[in-house]
Amino acid sequence: MSESLTHRHEIVFLYDVKDINPNGDPMDENKPRIDEETGQNIVTDVRLKRTVRDYLWEAKGLEVFVRETKKEDGSLKTKDERLDHLDISNGEELARECIDIRLFGATAAIKKKTITFTGPVQFKFGRSLHRVKLDYFKGTTVMPSGESKKQGTFTEVYTLPYSLIAFYGIANENAAKTTGMTNNDLDLLMEGLWNGTKNLISRSKVGQMPRFLLDVAYRQPNFHIGELDKRIRLNTSVEDEAIRDVNDFTLDFSSLWETLSKEKEKIESIRLRVDNRLKMVPSLDAPEVQQFLAGIAFSAFQF
Repeated sequence: MSESLTHRHEIVFLYDVKDINPNGDPMDENKPRIDEETGQNIVTDVRLKRTVRDYLWEAKGLEVFVRETKKEDGSLKTKDERLDHLDISNGEELARECIDIRLFGATAAIKKKTITFTGPVQFKFGRSLHRVKLDYFKGTTVMPSGESKKQGTFTEVYTLPYSLIAFYGIANENAAKTTGMTNNDLDLLMEGLWNGTKNLISRSKVGQMPRFLLDVAYRQPNFHIGELDKRIRLNTSVEDEAIRDVNDFTLDFSSLWETLSKEKEKIESIRLRVDNRLKMVPSLDAPEVQQFLAGIAFSAFQF
């Protein structure tokens, strides 16, 4: 395999949803997850990782270990059956074959020996940058149920009119040595975050849009700033629960740029992609932002 990840990375990813359920809670009628104290929408890291896995498998044709695979009788394959299908005999082969193992780690039993990989890439739970409103819809289906042949059945759907969700993650260069995660794997992760979010086309996920993706690489070993997502502030002239579109607010990145500027000497590079509908304050063309970026290897993601 090629050289493992060379730097510590911090990742900030923002995307929004409209009239859908970004992550249902199966223990609560599959309602969108909402913090009862703050009113913020919560999305688990598991949901985000699934988005990346699906994209890497379906769009890029890369092997992923944690995915739904079925046998001829329609039942799901177990981990052991997945390993047999991949013809894996040890942990090194498993990591080499499956990009999600290199990125996120996993626990698997190979030849009766449990192997645990700590994933170099870890995300916190995503949270909306504002309070959200929960909507409830009830309707009917055209197809009748098995017990009622003369009429359709009722359906219940919980959605959010709008939610702008922020995820924060770290890619750890030390853990990458164990799984074999490479710089190229990191690039594929970034592509999976952006394009994978747009490619979600199930009824409960269609219409999700990536808005902001930041990757900060540090030249100082074992260093990262932390909590970069907390440095972004949403400003709106309406009530939080009344937000319905990306045009209803601006995002203040002043604290983020100031925080990064204080640690400029420790930063190796910055990569960024911003959706053209997102209103940023200050803009990337602002003198203070350009002054900070001067002398840093800065580039825009091209996917």
